[in-house]
Amino acid sequence: MAKEDYYELLGAAKTASVDELKKAYRKKAVQYHPDKNPGNKEAEEMFKKVSHAYEILQDPEKRAAYDRYGHAAFEGPGAGVGRGRGGMSGAGGFHDPFDIFREVFGQQGGGGGGIFDEMFGGGGRDSGRDGSDLRYDLEITLEEAARGAEKEISFRKPATCERCDGTGAEPGSKKITCPTCRGAGQVRRSGGIITFTQVCPTCAGSGSKIEKPCTACHGEGRVVKTAKLNVRIPAGVDNGSRLRSTGNGEAGLAGGHAGDLYIVLSVKEHELFERQEDNLFCEIPIKFTLATLGGTIEVPTLFGKASLKIPVGTQSGTTFRLREKGMPSLRGGRQGDQLVRVHVEVPQSLSPEQRKILEDFARISGDAHEPTSKSFFEKAKKFF
Repeated sequence: MAKEDYYELLGAAKTASVDELKKAYRKKAVQYHPDKNPGNKEAEEMFKKVSHAYEILQDPEKRAAYDRYGHAAFEGPGAGVGRGRGGMSGAGGFHDPFDIFREVFGQQGGGGGGIFDEMFGGGGRDSGRDGSDLRYDLEITLEEAARGAEKEISFRKPATCERCDGTGAEPGSKKITCPTCRGAGQVRRSGGIITFTQVCPTCAGSGSKIEKPCTACHGEGRVVKTAKLNVRIPAGVDNGSRLRSTGNGEAGLAGGHAGDLYIVLSVKEHELFERQEDNLFCEIPIKFTLATLGGTIEVPTLFGKASLKIPVGTQSGTTFRLREKGMPSLRGGRQGDQLVRVHVEVPQSLSPEQRKILEDFARISGDAHEPTSKSFFEKAKKFF
């Protein structure tokens, strides 16, 4: 069976420069890497092939031999042009494709860092880990949402250990090189003909081990404490509004940054007002005499009392608008309005004098014991 052309395997031209070959190999190596294709034997085989192709073509002497003689340059007794990287002699000796992969992707000698670690999760020496963000649910009143407020909250969180200052080591002790990975932060494991690299299980990739763990945090560098925080709530917040307090989440590990605290607000239902975006709605009762004769009344708002003019002959269910008596806008725009719906109250009991006055009014108006409107009476005739 004819062997595959090395240039075609890499997707590079025969005139490709060293940098172009390296770029082509990087692309193919990422595409077929076993960690990206778990259990895919075809991808694993292609990874070995492209690694072998690049191993040949990146060496000027081997590339020249391949360009002149093809695969025959590395076949048969005495074939080849010297020993290559990783103990490889021509094409027939031992070859670990990860060796060339690590070199191209910036990982030398099994240590941390480089593109290899970013893509495939390798550990770095003494690499810190940022703390997680935390959430705190805070309930406030509608008045506090309208005017703004300050609240003190308390919550439990992992905080930097004061005894060891977050190092995890007992005062007076120190960190020593990890005996498992010898400071590399990674260990190799064999998977047949391929050698895989993984984070060291002893030091979790830090490359070091605590000689004597801190007695307060047991080597973690953090202890759970109750924290208190003053929170300023801006006017205009609503249900689901989030306030962010930078650095007040969980403490980081091994020098990592602390997470953030997110305060999520919920506004209690109000006994009088209902909120719709920046507007407020309320319903108030008025006397039927006020609705008939008109007048001015005082109505409650979240910012005190306001005067509302009731026109003569106001009907039950009429809605009035009080400009800019609603909720402030978080975006700094115009304040919302308050909408007031009036409900005309009909007296349930009358004194004899009140009854006589109303009966006289009904006779004068010509509507005693009749529907309130002649037009309604005309419409009702068809039902009789």
